[in-house]
Amino acid sequence: MNHQQELIEEVSEFIHKNPASDGDFNQLALRIFSYQYKNNLPYQAFCRQKGKTPRLVKTWRDIPFVPINAFKEVPLTCTDPEEAEAIFMTSGTTKGVRGKHYHPNLRIYDLSMTVNFKRRFMKDSEKIRMGVLFPTEKELPNSSLAHYLALAVKEFGTEDSCYLLNENGIEIDLLLSELGRAEVTGEPYALIGASYSFVHLFEELERLGKTFSLPKGSRILDTGGYKKQSKELELERFYQMLSTFLDVDRAECINMYGVTELSTQFYDNGNEIVPSVKSGPHWIKTRIVNPLTGEEVAKGEQGVLVHCDLANFNSVTTILTEDLGVETDEGFLLHGRVQGAEARGCSIAVEEFINLAKGPSSK
Repeated sequence: MNHQQELIEEVSEFIHKNPASDGDFNQLALRIFSYQYKNNLPYQAFCRQKGKTPRLVKTWRDIPFVPINAFKEVPLTCTDPEEAEAIFMTSGTTKGVRGKHYHPNLRIYDLSMTVNFKRRFMKDSEKIRMGVLFPTEKELPNSSLAHYLALAVKEFGTEDSCYLLNENGIEIDLLLSELGRAEVTGEPYALIGASYSFVHLFEELERLGKTFSLPKGSRILDTGGYKKQSKELELERFYQMLSTFLDVDRAECINMYGVTELSTQFYDNGNEIVPSVKSGPHWIKTRIVNPLTGEEVAKGEQGVLVHCDLANFNSVTTILTEDLGVETDEGFLLHGRVQGAEARGCSIAVEEFINLAKGPSSK
C-alpha cells in the first residue's frame, strides 16, 4: 500500500469516527500537511518561502492557507492531474479562468458527502423521493454540485426520484405532477437544487397561481446562492416564499454551503431565523481571520473564513475563502462576499501565493 492509499484509509477511518477528539484531528491534519508538502510542489514552494515546514508546523491552525483563487493559477494536486478521476471546476469569471480541483479518485469526497448528508439532511430517514432542480452530471461533468446532487439521489433517493430541469429550464408539467402526487399520496418529498432554480420555481408557480401543501416530513435543500442567474431575494423573503408556495416548515428548509475547492459541505439546521448558523462535521474546522495579517479575529468580530478540510487529502487542506463570516458557539454566520479591506487582503494573499509558488521548484 502506497502513502496515498494509507492516507485515504486514515481519512476514511477518521470520517467514520464519531466523536473524534481535537487531538486526533490535529494529528491527522499534520500528517496530511506533511504529505502535501512533499507531493504538491507549488504548495511546497509557497510553504518553504513562508518558513512553514512539517518540522516547524505543530498545529492545524499553523498550516499555511492557500487563497481560493490560487486554484485558477496552478494545479494544486499531489498526483498527476492527467490521471484524475474527476476534475471539478469553478464557475467561469469575466476573464474566463476557472479554478480546478483534481480528485485522483472520489472515494473520500463521496464518503464525506454521504456521511454528512445523512446526518444533516436525511436525519432519521433512509430514503425519500427527490426532485432535483439542477442539471445532471452528464450535462455538467465538471460541476461538483452536479455530482453532489447525483450522489444524493443515488444514495438517498427512491427509485422514482427525478430531475426537474432540462436545457430550457424547469420542466413545469413534470414539476406540477411531482408536487401534486406528493400531496395526494402523503408521501414525504424532498426538493433539492441550486438556490437560483428555486427563484425560477417561485416565478412559475406565481404565474400559474399555484401553491402546494407538501406532506409532513417533506424537506428542501437549496445551495449556491444566485450567481447572477436570477433576481436576488433577501433571505427572509426567500424562505418565506418556500413556505408559502410549498407549505414546508422553514425548520425543514436547509441551506448547504460548499465550495468547489473543498471536499466537505456545511449545513444549517433550518431557516426559521435568518441568517442561519452553518456548521460542518468533525473532519473540517473553520477559523475567521484578518486576510491582511492572517491572524484570527476575536470571537464575534467579522473576518474571512479559512477552512481546514481533512477530506482535501490530494490538494491542500487549508483554504482562505472570499466569504465573510462571524464565529458563533455552534459554528459561523455567513455575511456575504468580501469587499473593501477584506477584498484587498484576499487579493494580496493571491499575489503572494503566485509569487512564492511559481518559483524554480514548482511544476
